[in-house]
Amino acid sequence: MRIRSLALLLTGALAISSLSAQTKTTKATATAPAATAEPAKPAFQLFDLSYATDALAPVISQRTVELHYGKHVVGYLHKLNKLVHENDIKERDLARLVRFSSGAIFDNAGQLLNHLLYFKQFRPYEAGRVTEPQGALRAALLRSYKDFDAFKADFEKAGGEIFGSGWLWLSTDEAGDIYVEKTSNAGTPVTRGRVPLLAIDIWEHAYYLDYENRRADHLRAIWQIIDWEVVGRRYEARAKGVQL
Repeated sequence: MRIRSLALLLTGALAISSLSAQTKTTKATATAPAATAEPAKPAFQLFDLSYATDALAPVISQRTVELHYGKHVVGYLHKLNKLVHENDIKERDLARLVRFSSGAIFDNAGQLLNHLLYFKQFRPYEAGRVTEPQGALRAALLRSYKDFDAFKADFEKAGGEIFGSGWLWLSTDEAGDIYVEKTSNAGTPVTRGRVPLLAIDIWEHAYYLDYENRRADHLRAIWQIIDWEVVGRRYEARAKGVQL
């Protein structure tokens, strides 16, 4: 009887010891740190401005640049990256993505590309400075217009004809011919197989704080901050496609 009791005691002790060991193992496993995955790198990055946010004033105020670049452009960028991730899109050439996409992806990619061209074509304001295109771009313009003032008048007129939100463009093709184009919303000459040279934002967020409903005044003033060297390089490199 004693032997059987001793055997039962030993069996119980072993069971308790085994359960205790399992509990310790479970606890050790539960407290082990989980591996953390690296956050996915966004497909597209925010471009930098080559000038201070107050450098375009009084043509475009610091407040407008801060809202336009810091809020609107950032918003398009974040939405595009979200859409690219959700739809597993591999394309990283922004111009190609614009040309071959549609719907919300086109809208946000188009707006990002358009604003990239827009903000990269400006230089800081200097009172009394008047500049004009030179070289090959000037020659191309003068094949279609009697002088630069005639081009400006035609360009401003086209900008006044855009109904609602959109963009005003000077564009070219591989042959070097010049076009003044109007597009709605996120539209761009890229979808027509042309190369954008000069991009003017006609959305109200681009000028309303400074000019209210006087779009024509904004178009007349904006020539003072156009960097024609940038626009000219885009023209000369047209065979390579969209250039910034």
